[in-house]
Amino acid sequence: MSVKKSASLPENNQYINPEHIFIEESAVVNLSLINASTGPVYIGKNSVVMEGSMIRGPFGLCENATLKMGTKIYGATTLGPYCVGGGEIKNVVMQGYSNKAHDGYLGDSVIGRWCNLGAGTSNSNVKNTGGMVKMWNGFTKEYVSADVKCGVIMGDYSRTAINTSLNTGTVIGVCCNIFGEGFPPKYVPDFQWGFNGTTKYDFEKSLQDIANWKKMKGDTLTEEETKILKYIFEQNFV
Repeated sequence: MSVKKSASLPENNQYINPEHIFIEESAVVNLSLINASTGPVYIGKNSVVMEGSMIRGPFGLCENATLKMGTKIYGATTLGPYCVGGGEIKNVVMQGYSNKAHDGYLGDSVIGRWCNLGAGTSNSNVKNTGGMVKMWNGFTKEYVSADVKCGVIMGDYSRTAINTSLNTGTVIGVCCNIFGEGFPPKYVPDFQWGFNGTTKYDFEKSLQDIANWKKMKGDTLTEEETKILKYIFEQNFV
């Protein structure tokens, strides 16, 4: 049984522990630093690592994903297919087609599919007291202890405005448009417009906005996705 091997590592980068770095043939990596001494690094098919990026493993950049210029990655982090990463990212899972393309910090967090973090969006991952972070549990309808480090969990199709500041242990539901003055609450339910807790996202408008975002990445909103979104919406507002 043959073992798949990495493409030759491009010579215009710096590598630490190169034997633990795997770059697909179709990936483009330029003028960057990749350190695999703390874990392996995988750069997927048709992905792009732009100039000045600094990567510390373990890290996975899935196919057609992009790191913008000067991105700082700390493991353990995975950016899913067609994601865009920028700024500082640490211990994060971003599922497919989501963007954190600009400066700002994202740490100890899970971001769903088709999400977008506006420029300057940052999250806190540790309390100033160093105490236990609590997160909202949608099943038990109560705040539960998570860990001393815990960032944000964001549902699919949700977005933040520029310079949004997210507190430790924030939970954001599906298809939320986060904007407004001050810190958003630690729990934002599904289909919220803003974060004052009183304005719902008009369902037809939400579908159009999702379709607009999908169009930017050459995709379309399917009938199956629409049915799932309608079901979630009806659980909250009907």
